[in-house]
Amino acid sequence: MFFRRSRPAPAAELSDAELLRRYHAQGDVHDLGALYERHMTEVLAITRRYLRDEDDAKDAVMQLFEQLVSKLRQHEVENFAPWLHATARNHCLMALRARQRAGPAAGGALVVHFPDAAGMESVVARHLETDDPAEADLHEQQLQQLEHALAELPPGQRQCLELFYLEKKSYRDIADLTSFDLNAVKSYIQNGKRNLRRHLQSTAASNASP
Repeated sequence: MFFRRSRPAPAAELSDAELLRRYHAQGDVHDLGALYERHMTEVLAITRRYLRDEDDAKDAVMQLFEQLVSKLRQHEVENFAPWLHATARNHCLMALRARQRAGPAAGGALVVHFPDAAGMESVVARHLETDDPAEADLHEQQLQQLEHALAELPPGQRQCLELFYLEKKSYRDIADLTSFDLNAVKSYIQNGKRNLRRHLQSTAASNASP
């Protein structure tokens, strides 16, 4: 007696989580392509916001996909959309830092408005026309400090802060993206701001010590 092998479900019929699990298990790039395409509009919006140049933004979208081919086979991701947004943002920040190190001819230095006691609303990355090496070094140090401070936060706090301040998501949007309830989102943001500020102030004090 012969049994007919069932065909795999079409990608369009699977949820993000199901497609992600199948790609992680089987490595079919068509599954990853279908998954990425669902979120490409948001990814392009992120790369445009950081890189400003349209061609650079589109190149970054393609480079991200190439990175995901191996990353998502090696690592399990629970909440794909917020993880992808954070990955896109980090990719852009690395690109801006590389451009800064290349000098003014590569598009200017990266300026990060450093978060202080007033809050995190000033955390942005943008270009300025400058050829001052000292200023470029200062901005590089500030960006590294911010990245290190965010990495020190508990995952829930870090994720909610990134979505709220860097992705400009509302409390409700964050709750929908992360599956945290609304009160948890508010708590993560409030506590995350306090912990981030404390870590940055501690770092600044340590750097100022002789």
